[in-house]
Amino acid sequence: MAFSNLEQDSDDVMGEINMVPLIDIMLVLLIIFIITVPVIKQAMNVELPQATTAPEDSKPETISLSIDQDGQFYLDTTAVSDDELRDALKQAVDGAPTPDKEPALHISGDKNVRYDRIARAMALANETGLSKIGFVTEPDGNAGTVDPASQGANEGGAQPAASAP
Repeated sequence: MAFSNLEQDSDDVMGEINMVPLIDIMLVLLIIFIITVPVIKQAMNVELPQATTAPEDSKPETISLSIDQDGQFYLDTTAVSDDELRDALKQAVDGAPTPDKEPALHISGDKNVRYDRIARAMALANETGLSKIGFVTEPDGNAGTVDPASQGANEGGAQPAASAP
Protein backbone atom coordinates (compact mmCIF):
# COMPACT_ATOMS: atom_id res chain seq x y z
CA MET A 1 0.00 0.00 0.00
CA ALA A 2 1.31 3.43 -0.90
CA PHE A 3 0.08 5.18 2.27
CA SER A 4 1.11 2.61 4.80
CA ASN A 5 2.63 5.21 7.18
CA LEU A 6 -0.79 6.79 7.68
CA GLU A 7 -2.07 3.68 9.39
CA GLN A 8 0.16 3.93 12.47
CA ASP A 9 -1.05 3.15 15.93
CA SER A 10 -1.92 6.19 18.00
CA ASP A 11 0.00 4.69 20.91
CA ASP A 12 3.39 5.16 19.17
CA VAL A 13 5.53 7.97 20.54
CA MET A 14 6.85 10.56 18.06
CA GLY A 15 10.64 10.33 17.94
CA GLU A 16 11.21 13.82 16.48
CA ILE A 17 10.43 17.32 17.68
CA ASN A 18 8.85 19.64 15.16
CA MET A 19 11.17 22.70 15.07
CA VAL A 20 9.09 24.89 12.74
CA PRO A 21 6.77 26.33 15.45
CA LEU A 22 9.77 27.01 17.71
CA ILE A 23 11.57 28.90 14.93
CA ASP A 24 8.40 30.88 14.14
CA ILE A 25 8.03 31.99 17.76
CA MET A 26 11.72 32.95 18.02
CA LEU A 27 11.53 35.05 14.85
CA VAL A 28 8.42 36.84 16.14
CA LEU A 29 10.18 37.59 19.45
CA LEU A 30 13.25 38.84 17.60
CA ILE A 31 11.14 41.19 15.49
CA ILE A 32 9.38 42.51 18.60
CA PHE A 33 12.73 43.24 20.30
CA ILE A 34 14.12 44.93 17.19
CA ILE A 35 11.10 47.22 17.01
CA THR A 36 10.85 48.07 20.73
CA VAL A 37 14.52 48.76 21.58
CA PRO A 38 14.77 52.05 19.62
CA VAL A 39 11.47 53.19 21.11
CA ILE A 40 12.76 52.54 24.63
CA LYS A 41 15.97 54.51 23.96
CA GLN A 42 14.02 57.48 22.61
CA ALA A 43 11.61 57.40 25.53
CA MET A 44 14.39 58.48 27.91
CA ASN A 45 14.07 62.26 28.09
CA VAL A 46 17.46 63.65 29.09
CA GLU A 47 18.31 67.34 29.01
CA LEU A 48 21.95 67.71 27.97
CA PRO A 49 24.02 70.61 29.34
CA GLN A 50 25.25 73.35 27.03
CA ALA A 51 28.98 73.70 26.39
CA THR A 52 30.44 76.84 27.92
CA THR A 53 33.98 76.63 26.52
CA ALA A 54 35.13 77.98 23.21
CA PRO A 55 36.26 75.46 20.62
CA GLU A 56 39.99 74.79 20.74
CA ASP A 57 42.34 75.56 17.90
CA SER A 58 43.63 72.13 16.93
CA LYS A 59 46.44 73.44 14.72
CA PRO A 60 49.68 73.63 16.71
CA GLU A 61 52.03 76.59 16.51
CA THR A 62 54.92 76.22 14.08
CA ILE A 63 58.40 77.66 14.40
CA SER A 64 60.14 78.36 11.11
CA LEU A 65 63.92 77.93 11.23
CA SER A 66 65.99 78.65 8.13
CA ILE A 67 69.68 77.88 7.69
CA ASP A 68 71.55 79.64 4.89
CA GLN A 69 74.51 78.20 3.00
CA ASP A 70 76.94 79.81 5.47
CA GLY A 71 75.25 78.02 8.40
CA GLN A 72 73.55 81.10 9.87
CA PHE A 73 70.28 80.39 11.72
CA TYR A 74 67.20 82.52 10.97
CA LEU A 75 64.21 82.28 13.25
CA ASP A 76 61.41 83.40 10.95
CA THR A 77 63.41 86.21 9.25
CA THR A 78 65.62 87.26 12.17
CA ALA A 79 69.24 86.10 12.31
CA VAL A 80 69.95 84.38 15.64
CA SER A 81 72.97 82.77 17.29
CA ASP A 82 72.99 79.26 18.73
CA ASP A 83 72.26 80.54 22.24
CA GLU A 84 69.46 82.81 21.06
CA LEU A 85 67.94 79.91 19.14
CA ARG A 86 68.08 77.69 22.24
CA ASP A 87 66.38 80.39 24.33
CA ALA A 88 63.67 80.98 21.72
CA LEU A 89 62.93 77.26 21.39
CA LYS A 90 62.84 76.83 25.18
CA GLN A 91 60.45 79.76 25.49
CA ALA A 92 58.17 78.27 22.81
CA VAL A 93 58.12 74.87 24.54
CA ASP A 94 57.45 76.43 27.95
CA GLY A 95 54.65 78.55 26.49
CA ALA A 96 52.73 75.53 25.20
CA PRO A 97 49.52 74.99 27.22
CA THR A 98 49.88 71.19 27.20
CA PRO A 99 52.60 68.80 26.00
CA ASP A 100 50.45 67.65 23.09
CA LYS A 101 50.13 71.28 21.93
CA GLU A 102 53.88 71.88 21.76
CA PRO A 103 55.00 73.79 18.67
CA ALA A 104 56.46 72.07 15.64
CA LEU A 105 59.87 73.11 14.34
CA HIS A 106 60.11 73.37 10.54
CA ILE A 107 63.73 73.42 9.36
CA SER A 108 64.45 74.91 5.93
CA GLY A 109 68.09 74.24 5.15
CA ASP A 110 69.92 75.48 2.08
CA LYS A 111 70.92 72.57 -0.15
CA ASN A 112 74.59 73.61 0.22
CA VAL A 113 74.59 73.97 4.01
CA ARG A 114 76.87 71.69 5.99
CA TYR A 115 75.02 68.88 7.70
CA ASP A 116 76.59 69.68 11.08
CA ARG A 117 74.58 72.94 11.21
CA ILE A 118 71.32 71.04 10.65
CA ALA A 119 72.41 68.50 13.26
CA ARG A 120 73.17 71.39 15.63
CA ALA A 121 69.65 72.80 15.14
CA MET A 122 68.17 69.37 15.86
CA ALA A 123 70.35 69.00 18.97
CA LEU A 124 69.22 72.42 20.24
CA ALA A 125 65.60 71.43 19.68
CA ASN A 126 66.19 68.18 21.57
CA GLU A 127 67.84 70.03 24.47
CA THR A 128 64.80 72.25 24.87
CA GLY A 129 62.37 69.32 24.81
CA LEU A 130 61.00 70.00 21.34
CA SER A 131 60.13 66.69 19.71
CA LYS A 132 58.08 67.68 16.65
CA ILE A 133 60.64 68.44 13.94
CA GLY A 134 60.01 68.58 10.21
CA PHE A 135 62.12 69.41 7.17
CA VAL A 136 60.89 71.77 4.47
CA THR A 137 61.86 70.96 0.89
CA GLU A 138 60.92 72.23 -2.54
CA PRO A 139 58.89 69.79 -4.61
CA ASP A 140 60.75 68.22 -7.51
CA GLY A 141 59.55 69.64 -10.83
CA ASN A 142 59.54 66.14 -12.33
CA ALA A 143 57.71 64.49 -9.44
CA GLY A 144 55.08 62.08 -10.65
CA THR A 145 56.29 61.99 -14.27
CA VAL A 146 58.11 59.04 -15.75
CA ASP A 147 60.47 59.22 -18.70
CA PRO A 148 59.91 56.00 -20.70
CA ALA A 149 63.38 56.25 -22.27
CA SER A 150 65.05 56.15 -18.86
CA GLN A 151 63.09 53.07 -17.81
CA GLY A 152 64.32 50.86 -20.61
CA ALA A 153 61.97 48.23 -22.00
CA ASN A 154 58.41 48.26 -20.71
CA GLU A 155 56.98 45.18 -19.10
CA GLY A 156 54.93 43.02 -21.45
CA GLY A 157 56.08 44.90 -24.53
CA ALA A 158 53.50 47.65 -24.04
CA GLN A 159 54.27 50.96 -25.71
CA PRO A 160 53.90 54.21 -23.74
CA ALA A 161 50.93 56.39 -24.64
CA ALA A 162 51.76 59.30 -26.93
CA SER A 163 51.40 62.69 -25.28
CA ALA A 164 49.65 65.56 -27.02
CA PRO A 165 51.85 68.57 -27.88
